[in-house]
Amino acid sequence: MSATMRPTMPANAQVNPQPAEHGALPTRDGLLAILLREGEATASDMARRLGLSVQVIRRHLRCLEDEGLVEASPSADGPGRPSNHWRLSRQGQNQFPNGSETFALGLLSSLAGQLPDETFRDLLAQQARQKADDYRSKLGAAALPQRLAQLVEMRRAEGYVAECCPDGDGWVLREYHCSVMRIAEQFPCVCDQELQLIQHTFPDCFVERVHWRLESGHSCGFRLAPKHPGQAPGC
Repeated sequence: MSATMRPTMPANAQVNPQPAEHGALPTRDGLLAILLREGEATASDMARRLGLSVQVIRRHLRCLEDEGLVEASPSADGPGRPSNHWRLSRQGQNQFPNGSETFALGLLSSLAGQLPDETFRDLLAQQARQKADDYRSKLGAAALPQRLAQLVEMRRAEGYVAECCPDGDGWVLREYHCSVMRIAEQFPCVCDQELQLIQHTFPDCFVERVHWRLESGHSCGFRLAPKHPGQAPGC
């Protein structure tokens, strides 16, 4: 597995979030991609990443701001004038696909209103196990790094912007864009289902949540540590 499996989007996405430093993206898409992946950045940061002047980047950012796709807040990083730190607005986040969330929200609302809380959570847990069974059948018995790489591609195809990086004696799976974000905002227990999904998909790993977008930050993350040391990165 390469050191980092970087985030990409399915073909039907409205922007292409390949890392902007590759230089293959239009400036507009490159800026949105950087902000999606990094959470926030200054104009000078993005200029350096894209190999363009700060003036050009600021002009593009103002256009994106006029469209309601990005927003900025001043931050004093040192002596002198404060720098604007740019980030995606809610509308900017919506440039990335979210799947059939309206139907899913309606269905979950109906179930939550008719079922006891424990039964509702049991149904979500059962769905996580079924999804994990499907993942495992597709991942096969390959080595852990290969299975992680393949899972990243599968998650991307489902609308997540995912990457997986080595982290000490394990890996961290990060998802910068969640295809069920709106659903999770109304039903946070869906996030517990996601944790169970990763745990059931990799029973040979200890899995814990290390980032939770609903709590803070701009991504969700799961750390996977192999139960057998021979599977650790570099072994």
